[in-house]
Amino acid sequence: MSDRQDQQRPATDDGGTAAPWSAEPVRRTDGQRWEASVESWSPEPTTTDAGQRPSWEVPQQPTDGPAAGSPAEPTAETAAPTPPEPAPSRSSPAPPATPSRPTGQPNRDPQTPPAPYGPGPQDGRPVPPSLTSLTLLRPQDDVPRTGWRRFVHKATGGAYNPGLSQAEVDHRALVARVTTPVRGSNRIAVVSLKGGIGKTTTTSCLGLTLAHHRGDRVVAVDANPDAGTLAERLTDVTVVTVRDLLANLGSIRSFTDVSAYTSLAGRLQVLASDQDPALSEAFSEEEYTSVADVLARYFNIILTDSGTGLLHSAMSGTLAIADSLVVVGAPSVDGASRASKTLDWLIAHGHEELVSRSVAVISSVRPNTGDVDMQVLRDHFAARCRAVIEMPYDPHLVTGGLIDLERVTPATRQAYLELSAAVADGFALPPLQRTPVAQA
Repeated sequence: MSDRQDQQRPATDDGGTAAPWSAEPVRRTDGQRWEASVESWSPEPTTTDAGQRPSWEVPQQPTDGPAAGSPAEPTAETAAPTPPEPAPSRSSPAPPATPSRPTGQPNRDPQTPPAPYGPGPQDGRPVPPSLTSLTLLRPQDDVPRTGWRRFVHKATGGAYNPGLSQAEVDHRALVARVTTPVRGSNRIAVVSLKGGIGKTTTTSCLGLTLAHHRGDRVVAVDANPDAGTLAERLTDVTVVTVRDLLANLGSIRSFTDVSAYTSLAGRLQVLASDQDPALSEAFSEEEYTSVADVLARYFNIILTDSGTGLLHSAMSGTLAIADSLVVVGAPSVDGASRASKTLDWLIAHGHEELVSRSVAVISSVRPNTGDVDMQVLRDHFAARCRAVIEMPYDPHLVTGGLIDLERVTPATRQAYLELSAAVADGFALPPLQRTPVAQA
């Protein structure tokens, strides 16, 4: 064999030197074989000072005794004996087994809390963002709709936006309150002990404002037993009345059927009372309840213009199912005292919670002379009602004709918007709990 072949052989067990390069198959000491198709490199064997290979490079082979050439057993002078490891106790419990995760579940660290929403990360992938208008659309500034700010925004083609004025911010906040969602159907009764102080006007303008700003169905019912004028103030249509609806209650199957007995003022449906006083007296508590039940199936908000006084039969039915109350008074001694007595009567007849949820309206049907201390009047009703709204004198409304909100003054429109917001705040209250009246 040539010297070159001798140099290409691997190291032997007797400590011989192996060539660093080999171009032929090499037999490994562990009995396995690997082949090199090209010249492969193997590191130079590390030797000790005595010319022997370290123990970690010497292949371990099972033998009955010490291998030839192995170092002698260490003596007490050279090394201390290593104490044997204690055998595991038979009584010691085995370590708890790691529970296997169910099939199809992500391999999540038990210390890591789950994601607050969404599917959560799986296999290290992040949760994709939700596809909503908040994430997909770029935020846009509010555009002014009134005043010089709107003019500047239009003149610059939208390049400059001066923002909203404080008045417009307040207006939008009121509209947001007006559009408070309604759970089911909500019945609102408008009452007063004194006539001629704007009860029907308040019902009309409140209904028009609610219907204008809301997207659901609103109806105003004239429950006045004395030939009420609600329809005359809103639509001037009294051909069909609540009496016709009562005669055909069994045929009402849809909104189309019930709307055949109402007239339309803007987006407000109006159900007129009978104009014959002799027949309207017969509008009893049971009949009003029947009409209200039918309307509640198709309308979200039901406004009832009650008759003057509290003792007639229709008023009993109105108060028995009302969810909220609007009490109308006037900025005068007799008008304010009648409104306060109305609250006293309601409390005495078991409607204490209804009074606490009521909204007081101080309606000016004539110009203010300044003789009445309005602050005392506001404080009195604020202590008894949920809100107090003042209605300024308006020349268009006091004429008694058809009501057109475009013709009322801006101050009056603002006051009715505030009234609508105060009434709509009651839509978020829990259901009314009435106290039964003790029988004498």
